Amino acid sequence: MKTDAVFKRAFNDALELMGTLGPGEPIPSETALSGRLGVSRTTVRKVLMELAQKGVVATYEHDRAYAVTGKRVEPYPEAETIPQSEQVETQFMEWMLRDDTRPGTLINERELAREFGVATGAIREFLNRFQHYGLIEKRPNAGWLFKGFTTAFALELFEIREMFELRSARALGALPAAAPEWNTLKALREEHEALLADIDRRFHDFSDLDNRFHRFINATAPNRFVDDFYGIISLIFHYHYQWNKRDEKTRNAVAIREHITYIDALESRNPSLIELACRAHLASAKQTLLRSTMRADQVSTASSNLR
Repeated sequence: MKTDAVFKRAFNDALELMGTLGPGEPIPSETALSGRLGVSRTTVRKVLMELAQKGVVATYEHDRAYAVTGKRVEPYPEAETIPQSEQVETQFMEWMLRDDTRPGTLINERELAREFGVATGAIREFLNRFQHYGLIEKRPNAGWLFKGFTTAFALELFEIREMFELRSARALGALPAAAPEWNTLKALREEHEALLADIDRRFHDFSDLDNRFHRFINATAPNRFVDDFYGIISLIFHYHYQWNKRDEKTRNAVAIREHITYIDALESRNPSLIELACRAHLASAKQTLLRSTMRADQVSTASSNLR
């Protein structure tokens, strides 16, 4: 299922790339496509073979330029391009936010599996990732203890996040003007502007947009270790700290404006402006997270004192 979803997502991304090329134009090499699509060269070959079968690629021979046609082909449905691991991650984040999960909460993998409609093994695999970082502790009888996040942990995590994202933001700003990423960035800008215009009613929608925006930036420079680590980042930055509801609408409106400034810098393709906007936004996000984790530390301490 995972492999199929990865292939379909790569196919859709490749199809979008083909749409930017005119009939007869060369297609990037397998190596270049592998980096561009964030998949292995084996997956790239499968994608190119299917594109050839559907008539989008006129010729496909190893290590040669490929001519393309203007034939219209429908992409795979979005739901089929999301690996189960990502689906579980999204459902788990929503569950944590909806149920106002606090440090000390017990998690039952069988109950989550039933609620999410997936196998217990998928839940266990997901939770094991966080156990490695000391965020979740395994308990007997399919139980897990959510231990929460300390200020010290948040500071260590943020140092890595800034390093990863600054690297990716620089890579995005260096892309050629014809790269399809600029169309994606334009669409993200429009989503930000629409959300800001309706912030009073839709401020809760920022979490998803924030997650997609930062994932988009980090996907510019694919790295399997960054991709794996981003699951931890998502859990903390985009969901957990939001149990502090105080000034949530104001905080989200500020973050949206920072994103728009960040997008302006990326579109300017000026390395100095990109670094300035990236660091400024991440510094703001860091303060929001620290305020939340400090409060979480206080709650955890108070709960311990009551026992």
